[in-house]
Amino acid sequence: MSTHPDDTTPDGLICPAQEIFDRAGFAAELARLAAEGAEPRALRDQMVRHLREARTRGRAAISTAFAERPFDAGPTVRAYTWLTDCLVHGTLGIARTHLHPRPNPTEGERLAVFAVGGYGRGEMAAHSDVDLLFLTPWKITPWAESVIESMLYMLWDLHFKVGHSSRTVKDCLRLGREDYTIRTALLENRFLAGHEPLDRELNAALRDDLFDGTEGDFIEAKLAERSERHRKQGGQRYVLEPNVKEGKGGLRDLQSLYWIAKYIYRVDRASHLVRLGVFTEEEFKGFLNAERFLWAVRCHLHLITDRAMDQLTFDLQVEVAARMGYTDHGGRRAVEHFMQHYFRHATTVGDLTRIFLTKLEAAHVKSEPRLLGLFRRRRKMPEGYEIAQNRMNVADPAAFLADKVNLLRIFEEALKAGTLLHPDAMRLVAANLRLIDDSVRADPEAQRIFLDLMLKHGNPERALRRMNELGALSAFIPEFEPIVAMMQFNVYHHYTVDEHTIQCVSTLARIERGELVEELPIASRILKEGVNRRVLYVALLLHDIGKGRPEDHSVLGAQIARKVAPRLGLKPDECETVEWLVRYHLLMSDMAQKRDLSDPRTVRDFAKAVQNKKRLDLLTVLTVCDIIGVGPGTWNNWKAQLIRQLYRETATALEKGLEAVNRRTREDQAKRALREALADWDKKDLRAETARHYPPYWTGLPGGTHAVFARLLRDLGDDEIRIDLAEDADHDATRVCFALADHPGIFSRLAGALALVGANVVDARTYTTKDGYATAVFWVQDSDGTPYEGARLPRLRQMIDKTLAGEIRPREKLADRDKLKKREKGFRFPTSITFDNEGSEIYTIIEVDTRDRPGLLYDLARVLADSNVYIASAVIATYGAQVVDSFYVKDSFGLKLHSRSRQESLEKKLRAAIERGAERAGG
Repeated sequence: MSTHPDDTTPDGLICPAQEIFDRAGFAAELARLAAEGAEPRALRDQMVRHLREARTRGRAAISTAFAERPFDAGPTVRAYTWLTDCLVHGTLGIARTHLHPRPNPTEGERLAVFAVGGYGRGEMAAHSDVDLLFLTPWKITPWAESVIESMLYMLWDLHFKVGHSSRTVKDCLRLGREDYTIRTALLENRFLAGHEPLDRELNAALRDDLFDGTEGDFIEAKLAERSERHRKQGGQRYVLEPNVKEGKGGLRDLQSLYWIAKYIYRVDRASHLVRLGVFTEEEFKGFLNAERFLWAVRCHLHLITDRAMDQLTFDLQVEVAARMGYTDHGGRRAVEHFMQHYFRHATTVGDLTRIFLTKLEAAHVKSEPRLLGLFRRRRKMPEGYEIAQNRMNVADPAAFLADKVNLLRIFEEALKAGTLLHPDAMRLVAANLRLIDDSVRADPEAQRIFLDLMLKHGNPERALRRMNELGALSAFIPEFEPIVAMMQFNVYHHYTVDEHTIQCVSTLARIERGELVEELPIASRILKEGVNRRVLYVALLLHDIGKGRPEDHSVLGAQIARKVAPRLGLKPDECETVEWLVRYHLLMSDMAQKRDLSDPRTVRDFAKAVQNKKRLDLLTVLTVCDIIGVGPGTWNNWKAQLIRQLYRETATALEKGLEAVNRRTREDQAKRALREALADWDKKDLRAETARHYPPYWTGLPGGTHAVFARLLRDLGDDEIRIDLAEDADHDATRVCFALADHPGIFSRLAGALALVGANVVDARTYTTKDGYATAVFWVQDSDGTPYEGARLPRLRQMIDKTLAGEIRPREKLADRDKLKKREKGFRFPTSITFDNEGSEIYTIIEVDTRDRPGLLYDLARVLADSNVYIASAVIATYGAQVVDSFYVKDSFGLKLHSRSRQESLEKKLRAAIERGAERAGG
């Protein structure tokens, strides 16, 4: 692209240059004002107005053309650069010729203007910064200072964000030695206008006096900068809301390759790296595709937000996907297809970076990594392999490829040797994946190697991740390919499906190594006592393999597992267990989080489904790994307690028979515990307390809560409401206990009071005593998903008191509080409402699965109360932006809701309440 907008018209812009900036029109207007003898100030103001309108027209032309060709990033960034060049050149002409004319400047009054940084590289999005270097031969003169100041004020009036510096060549060398950021900006300098000999002088000085001989230092500085940038962005390539510029696998990583290449190899174009043998043609094609895609995303982000925005937030992901033409299909949303492409390009960037850095090591301009392994000692390499730059490489590629199984064996040998794979070896594998065919998949040695990668060498995560990044995992198990880089647009899952799977396997290996005994005592004990590890690892590897299709992923996954497990060398009975585990991998989690574990029917139904202790053990470990693998913070005390309780009670039922799970046993235990807790009470009062409650009260509350209610109920007046607030570490929540005279709709009122103070209800139970009092307990968290701090409890109590006294009407107050945050509005979940009369002995279970929002529980409870439905308990399971509220209910006569017409009427009312709330939240 030309550096002189006055001389030539550039090629390859997204639309004709004339539509972007009319140079002839600019020159004519400037000449007209000068000819009319306009005062300098008036001329400046009128020309700034002209340029501002020209900039608006140019940006609109680029935006329109880009909307029609939404992937054409190269022509778009060149167009923005060209427009900026024209405007900078125009302001310099006005300042130098008309505002501060100097027909015969002295040698010291020479001035050159350079674009530096991204602008110097010629890469601009709609709101990119304009970084300028004003260069003078010696100390800056008053005339040059006036020209620069006038230029900057005009550019600011054009609403550019300008970064600028005024220096001599000596200044550039001195500051470049001290600061690598300045050095990098200078590396990308591009002469725009002014005294051209300064361009030659600057670049000769930079090359001879700054760059030469400092290549190693520059590389180490850039790599340290990259590591710190990745750390700040979360350290993962697959973060939910990636930064397209600064994130791992983003544009800055590609730019770092370009900077280093230019610094060392003196190349101006990345394509020259193919000639130098750094990249193959195929790898360079990946470079161009990734660069084109990432720049297109960045340009769309700037245009959508009308500012310099580089973070792909959830709401923007939806909009960018739409602009780039992605559509819903194959059971997945457009945004999920878009983000899968994004992550695959990010992976390509990571691969290219690795290849490039190893080439630099080979040229001895970058320090080599140390060997992995306990003693960091050099191990003897197996035949056919060698160590190059402290990494395992293939000694003879032709001999290596003669045995196709070597394409898998190399991953095992690297694990055994404790070394990383050399990028040349990785390239060899990636270039020959077609050799991993059906004959390799059926080869017993290949099957052994693959299972041993997971089972034998103590670090299955490294082998699986490396195989996945190179495509070898999908080559060996083709059914795995669709879930590679597959994003799930729901906030709950922190990782793509393939990364989640590898995280799960990693967690299992950590439990086996004894690293999580305190956090996961039951899973640790199960593995220590021994299970079929082949079954467990294969089931974990395949548990989500059915995702991304319209069908239920558990059912489809089980069908896939039926084909894949035998191919991995598992015996028929092992294959059957793997298939069952994949089919029911959500069963334990659903039972624990969506059902009332105090209801004996829950445990009995689960025990019937599991059938034996072997399956229970395997499913428990798989469930724990699956929840932890979702992402940091997903596993907590509450989920741990639910899973442990369900495991212990199911194990008892399987060992002693289903009749061992009954209310009577639990009731007797709870009463005994209460008598011990209230040992100082009069025996008569104690007898009255144990006699006033119905059986579900005793079986449905955790230990310690009965004693709290006994004290609240003691001498309670008919118009009195007593509240107890305390942190409950087992629930990871604040426990709120209420005791008051019973009346219809009590659950709804209490839920409304809690919603008003912003409390998020995670579990709830209500009971009625025989003498007409209500005992209700809610477990709540604050907006950060943690228990309330002690200092906030008095205000919480005060607000609850006011609501219950009728001073505040929840629905009116909630109207302006239950709005969804903008970035969360893109999440869509279909509402599902089911009525289950089999899951409990005495209640109907109404399960509402929908989009979560503030005030939802209150709205649903109010519908039930208005319909004369009594809520005994509510079990709330939250999955990011999705929530499943399960209500255990009876009608006003104490009976289940068997009538189909009654169920349909209730469902209609619940859906209407959800839709009204969704409209308010979206407004």
